Amino acid sequence: MDKRGIAIITLSEEARELALLLERELPEVDLYSTKEQERFAYLESLQQGSGELMAKYQLVIYFSAMGICVRSIAPYLESKYSDSAVLCIDTTGKYVISVVSGHVGGANDWAKRIAAIIGAEPIITTQSDRLELWALDTLGRVYDWKEETVGGSLNDVIALFVHKEPTALLMDIRSKGTAWLERTKPEHIDIYWRSEEIDWSKYKLFIAVTHKVYTDIPIPQLYYRPQILHLGIGCRKEASPTGVADFILEAIRRAGFSPKSIKGIHSIELKKDEALIAEVANKIGVESYFYSSDILAEVEVPNPSEKVEEVTASASVSEASALYASRGKLLIEKQKGVIEQGSDFTFALAVEPVGALGGHIEIVGAGPGDPELVSVRGKQFLQQADLILYAGSLVPIELTYYAKEGATVRSSADMALEEQFEVMKEFYDRHCLVVRLHTGDPAIFGAIQEQMALFDEAGMSYHITPGISSFQAAAAELQSQFTIPEKVQTIILTRGEGRTPMPEREQLHKLAASQSTMCIFLSASIAEKVQEELLVHYPPTTPVAVCYKLTWKDQRIWRGELQHLAQIVKENKLTLTTLIVVGEAIDNRKGLSKLYADDFKHLFRP
Repeated sequence: MDKRGIAIITLSEEARELALLLERELPEVDLYSTKEQERFAYLESLQQGSGELMAKYQLVIYFSAMGICVRSIAPYLESKYSDSAVLCIDTTGKYVISVVSGHVGGANDWAKRIAAIIGAEPIITTQSDRLELWALDTLGRVYDWKEETVGGSLNDVIALFVHKEPTALLMDIRSKGTAWLERTKPEHIDIYWRSEEIDWSKYKLFIAVTHKVYTDIPIPQLYYRPQILHLGIGCRKEASPTGVADFILEAIRRAGFSPKSIKGIHSIELKKDEALIAEVANKIGVESYFYSSDILAEVEVPNPSEKVEEVTASASVSEASALYASRGKLLIEKQKGVIEQGSDFTFALAVEPVGALGGHIEIVGAGPGDPELVSVRGKQFLQQADLILYAGSLVPIELTYYAKEGATVRSSADMALEEQFEVMKEFYDRHCLVVRLHTGDPAIFGAIQEQMALFDEAGMSYHITPGISSFQAAAAELQSQFTIPEKVQTIILTRGEGRTPMPEREQLHKLAASQSTMCIFLSASIAEKVQEELLVHYPPTTPVAVCYKLTWKDQRIWRGELQHLAQIVKENKLTLTTLIVVGEAIDNRKGLSKLYADDFKHLFRP
């Protein structure tokens, strides 16, 4: 039976209020007591009842002495991989103690969360937590990696790790998980990106995040298998599945890849009822996915087949489906197999782009200016980058101070697009991490589209980390909510028409008809024209704010009325890094949201 929910057992009246507080704050809580029957379910025997609760609930909480808790659960403990998480809280609510299944069951995390709710101190005795080391037994679950040990059990590996034996960590991919490992690396670990660089005589433990198979390693090994491989399969109609799964898996191993990293089985819709494909998926323990011939026919493959195209209307099944699912590249091109006469099959293996270890470009939103307003993720990329290419005068130099020692930091202010690309590609081709740092949020007037087109053309790996836009910083600095209940519910982000033409349907005077809160970028140099167009629909006395270098050290904000907008801009000689905000939402304190009204009921306050 799948365990779920939380059971709370109280043995005294003193703990009742704390138990009721947790019932309100936590999901799926059932309360139990051996002393009261009016509100709580009744347990005639605490030990017998504990067994029933351990079998049913994901988390069991005792408000009791530790001795009572331990004696109650002891007969029902089996394994840390199956036991419920158990916490013991003293009746005064001073300590929350993680008793059983600290990592796998999550008792340690629950102890921290519940301690925060009731104002208690979490007590956690797990050695890796006390030493602030990784929890190797739950790390895979966090990042959707499958575990595999060689040369020892998981407990053997954990023992070596927590005793800080010299450890080599190999990472064949770049991902959120590997970035976290790199950032939080304990001192006894050395990181490698290529196995041939490792001197095995220096280490007692080998940990790897990889989809590859490594052999002849003389020390205990722990592998985390990321789910990044996609297996494409084609076969004759009603082909026999006998022995096919073992044949394919062995071929994948011989090619140097782990079947534990296979994320899915893929084929053409014509084959969705084939027992052979179902058997392979069942053997690996993954789902099967099927695609139309129209979709697969569009995928370029190295080994098209006219015969396959005659039957399926697509020149490829195994290669095309693997490539389509992975959006990456082939690791194993189409292989043919036949175990029983008349039961021919083909297979191909592809890997997602993250598995092609090499360079990567992260387009990071710097936020409005204050270095502390860059996202946590953005800051982490800045700290790890080998090259930071930042948008010159639009991004404060202080943001580049997050760079690690030895990183290259360049301004793109005097670079044409082609030169920017060449600089980034130089580092990319050396398997480096590149951060392209843009002001605000890169997707809002960030000029990243043309860069991404070049990345796409070159087949480069890239991703966007969003940032806080200056319009959000404006709301914060103006201490204004840009949406007013029942009056203004729309925020328009736009710009005036300068050297770059605006679509006819987006002319300012047309957008102004809604009288929404309007945030106008890149338009200080044409303030007179902006004012003229806005006055077509906004009243002359509409509040306006002209915001210069929001959240920078030399930030300035001028408030006024729309009829004086051009004058404000001209008198203060504003050109760049200026945002114009227009609308009655500025400084508004009228109009109340119903969200917190006592008579407004919703899902969490019925």
